[in-house]
Formats: sequence, C-alpha cells, structure tokens
Amino acid sequence: MSVRPALTLATTFSKATDGKPATYGLELTNESTEAIRDFTLCFVAPTRVDLDAVFDNATMQRRSSNFVEIAPPAGFVLEPGGRWKASTASLGRDLRHWSDGANAAYLAFADGKTLPVESRPTTLTGDNAPLKRGTEPFPVPGPGKSPAPISVVPWPNHVAIEGARDVPAGLAITASGEAQTAADAFADLARSLFPADALVRPVEEGGLSVTLVTGAGQKPEAYRIVFGDEVTVHAAGHAGWLYGLVTLGQILRGARRHPLTFSFPAAGEIVDAPAFGWRGSHLDVSRQFYSTGEVEQFLKVMVWNKLNRFHWHLTDDEGWRVEIDAYPELTRVGAWRGHGLPMPPLFGTGAARTGGYYTKAAIRQVVALAETFGIDVVPEVDVPGHSFAAITALPWLADPDETGAYYFHDNFPNGCLNPAHEPVYEFVEKVFGELLELFPSRTFHVGADEVPEGAWEGSPLARAMNEEIGGTGSPAKLQAAFLKRVQTFLTANGRITGAWEEAAMGGGIDKEHAYLVGWTTIEVSQERAEEGYDIVIAPGQRYYLDMANGAAWSEPGASWAGWSGPEETYIFQPGGDWTEEQKKHLLGVQACIWSEHLTDRAIFDRLVFPRLSAIAETGWTQAERKSWPRFRAMAGLLPNLYGYWATE
Repeated sequence: MSVRPALTLATTFSKATDGKPATYGLELTNESTEAIRDFTLCFVAPTRVDLDAVFDNATMQRRSSNFVEIAPPAGFVLEPGGRWKASTASLGRDLRHWSDGANAAYLAFADGKTLPVESRPTTLTGDNAPLKRGTEPFPVPGPGKSPAPISVVPWPNHVAIEGARDVPAGLAITASGEAQTAADAFADLARSLFPADALVRPVEEGGLSVTLVTGAGQKPEAYRIVFGDEVTVHAAGHAGWLYGLVTLGQILRGARRHPLTFSFPAAGEIVDAPAFGWRGSHLDVSRQFYSTGEVEQFLKVMVWNKLNRFHWHLTDDEGWRVEIDAYPELTRVGAWRGHGLPMPPLFGTGAARTGGYYTKAAIRQVVALAETFGIDVVPEVDVPGHSFAAITALPWLADPDETGAYYFHDNFPNGCLNPAHEPVYEFVEKVFGELLELFPSRTFHVGADEVPEGAWEGSPLARAMNEEIGGTGSPAKLQAAFLKRVQTFLTANGRITGAWEEAAMGGGIDKEHAYLVGWTTIEVSQERAEEGYDIVIAPGQRYYLDMANGAAWSEPGASWAGWSGPEETYIFQPGGDWTEEQKKHLLGVQACIWSEHLTDRAIFDRLVFPRLSAIAETGWTQAERKSWPRFRAMAGLLPNLYGYWATE
C-alpha cells in the first residue's frame, strides 16, 4: 500500500430494552483514498466479550482475555469513505462507563503487517454528557469561609495555634546529623512537587528559620511543631522530622496561594502522630507499565500525604515487570505485549511492541529513594494465581500432562502455578531469593488471590495431591499447601508473608508470620481479624481507586465493586464497630490502584486524586478529628501525579 490509510473505530453501547439484549456496536470507517480488503479488526477493551461470542456481520477469530480479533464477511472490501458495522450481545458484563469500551485497535493482514486504527471513546446510546478526565479541581473557599485557618492534609491530631504572621517566602531549615537527612529529603520533595514555589530557601531570600531538634520520648512518626519568631520541629527521628516539615510546607503553600483563606500561625503548637502504623498505596504495574521515574514521583506524592507503605504489584497475568537473573525469559517474553507476540495487546496497547520492566539497578534506586521518604516498599509476586505471563514465558511451569482449560472470569486459560508440580517450587524460591536481596522490607507479598474453581482439575499431579491432603475438588486446600511451603521459605529468611484475604482459605497460612489485605468486603476483613490474622483494610467498594467516582457513563473507571466518590471514600471509617480484640489485628489502611482502566494518564489523575489523600487522612487522623467539609476545602491544594485537571 502506497498510502497509509486513515482508519477510525467508533464503538457504542446500547442498554437492554423491551426484551432486546444489551448490544456493543463497532463501526470502522475508512477515511483514506484506498480500498482495504482481506483484513481482520483487532481491538482491546476492559469489558470482555464472551469466549464463544457471536457477532452480527462479523466472525470472531480469536479472543484472549481482553484482546478480540474479528473478521468481516468473506469478500468484504472497505472502500474509501466506506464503513463496516458489526455488533455483539455476547458480553461478560455490561458496559457502565465510557472507559469500558475499546481503547486501542488495529487491522491485521495475513502477511503479518498491521495498520493502526484510531479508537474513539465509546458512547452510550442516548447519553451525550461530556466525558470526564483529570482530577476534579475542588475549589478553595473564599475569605472567611474555610472550616480551618491552616491547610494541612492529613489533618493533625492536636492543633493549638494563635494568630497569624506575615506569610514567609519560604522555609530556611537548620539541622544536623540524622535530622539533616530529613531536611534534605524534604527539600528534594518540595522541589520535585512544586518547583516554582521554592518552599525551601535561605534566610537571605526571605526564608523563615526552622530548626529541627530531637524530641525525647516521641514515637518514630510523631512530631511537634512550635510556632514563634522562629519555628522548631521536634521529633524522635527521620520520619517525624520529615512529616513535620511536610505539615509546615502545606501550611506555607496554602497561606501563600490563598492568603485571605489560610494563614501561617504566629504562635502555638501542633502535636501529631498517626492513627495507624500501616498507611499504604498499592500500584499495579502489570496491566499498565509505569516507568521508574513515574514510580519515584508517585512515592513523592505519597509522602506529601504521609503514606508509609508502597505495595508494588510487580507481576500478574498481563505482564512480568521485574528482572530475574535465573530466568531472563520472564522479562524477554512476559514484559512485552503486541501483535504476534506471546503476550497479546491488552488494556490500551495496540499492535506495536509495548511494555517494560524494572532492572535490578532500577529497583535498588526506587527502594533507596523510598527509604529517604520513610516509605517501606513491599514487593508482590502474585502466585499461584494470576501467573499467565510467567507460564507463557516458562511453559515448563505447567504440568505437561494437564488437559482441558480453566479460566478466572473468562480471562487467560490455565494461568495458575500448579501446587503439585515440583519445578514450581524451585522457580518460586529462585525468584523470591533474588528479590529478597533487592527489597529490605520485612514483608513480602505473595498474592494468593482469585484462584478459580476448577483450577488444576485437568492435572493428574494435582488430582493425586488433592486426594492425598483430603481436598474435596476445590482448589483451596491445594493453594493452602502451596502457600504454607512458600511461607516456610520466607519465614526462614526472616520475612513476614503478606497475601490477599484468600490466603486464609483451605486451612490458611501461619498467622504469626503473616498479614492479609482484605479487599472484598469490610465484613470479611473483620472475620479474618476475628480468626487472628493481622489485616490491612482495602475494600474494593471504597479503597479500590480503579472504581469510578460516580455512576454516570461520563465517569471513567470500573464499577464491579460499585462506585465511590471522594466523599464516600473519605467518610468510610474501618474498624468502627470492631471488638477491642479484633482491633488489635487492624494494622491500617491501603489504597489499591489497579490499572485495567487507567489507559491514559488523565484517567489515572481523575481516579486516584484526591481519593488517595482521603484514604491517607483516614490512616493518619483520629476518626473523631476527621471532617469532610474541611478536607474538601483543602483538596484543591493537593498535588496529582501527571498534572491533568478536569474542566467543566
């Protein structure tokens, strides 16, 4: 072809009406001057069509998870200016938001060549509301209308301030010894998040003198700020000084940008300490890959919110993202998706080879940066489920005599490591062994979620093992046996085993050397705490930040767990009705950023912010000190990651 065709794909969703099923429609338009023939249309979308989907005016050639390939009727020619329409009612789940539909597409030809197709946002029949992207810009109240005189998120637990002084131009920090590392970390943080604000500057440039001093008897993350002609920050160590400086930076920035709404105190004190020890955010880098630079910037946003755990979800079905010397195929094969590759295009990626992984040098760089910010990096390698990328890269991980196929939510076939296949354990121990050298965290997360019913039923090895351990056909006992063996390895290496709540099934793992992340419902988390498991709260209904902000079609995101706007996320308070014994096992809270729907960075900013800050305040501020009107008044001053802000 001498001219590169201009092709567009428009998709529509029509809800079920009058006995007619819901329908997903596709319309491919040829805006070039050349006819196109003998092609198939490949597209990806978060909402999957059924494995055996039937299309009107098209034939499905292949479906692999979210990747779909369809062909027009035999002999069809897409003439210049022509259109080809197809539709299907074979949907695993109805589309509920504009981001549910096709977000990448291309044409494929028998000779291996491809042509790109511009995929336009999916429209809902009868709905023409503008589509929303970017963080909602909560307005700062006008003069005299703020619920608080200073701007701080998370809100401190004791504020006793007096008066207001002329707002200083910046902070001139004096420190020595260990305190100097905290001062340097804050200076780096302020420069990176707000480069033009120059929050840190010398006295000669108008900086207010701030001295870091050692406060005897304080807990590691606690701090005390004393205001006067000069300011002192008292803390027992690095984290306390850093958090105290973050609070000062927020107060200064709010007063400088909105001097008629917020002030800088003339006298008094702030005494502060966190409500929970675990205040975290998870990030899924398998479905969407985020560069080292993006991860580092995200860590800086985290510390501005006084979050202290970064749960790094490094592997899943859709991608393996960490370098392993023993198995270079994991990244050579499992880190890249594209047309004709073992891993197909998924979640916004088209024909081109796309993806990436973190080298060991990059991991060490991120971990070192996190340490300067008081953030513990918790790695996750998701096993035994969600292992399609690993098995694709290393086919010998599967039982060679296994027959048939099982799926989780009709995703990838046979994507779980087999607990009865001995080579699996050598693989796990080699991978974990290399990662233990990179991550000093006491906790190592092993996944353990969403192994589907029917897993390993076609494996003679698994059937024999299940019979030996008294299983009933369910995979729960097989997974439990697998996890106990993996936990023994981690415990011997001095680590706490982290897992999703399913790790308690089938007999569970050793409670003394484990913690669970509760994600399905708060009631299940309470049950796990009652059983004696330490638990981190991350319910999908409120703390999964891939869920949409609202029910409207114009909002991007998922909705299988419902929707949760910033206010709903903020007012949720875990553990309020728990017994005192149950509360002893409540470690804290965690946001979960799953990336299936985050196919562009403006969607990321809309879904993550300011809800990440809402969760951060729940993790830090005592429940009785929380206030949605106050938080809303300050949310507009909080940073997002990419700088995308919604416009009405």
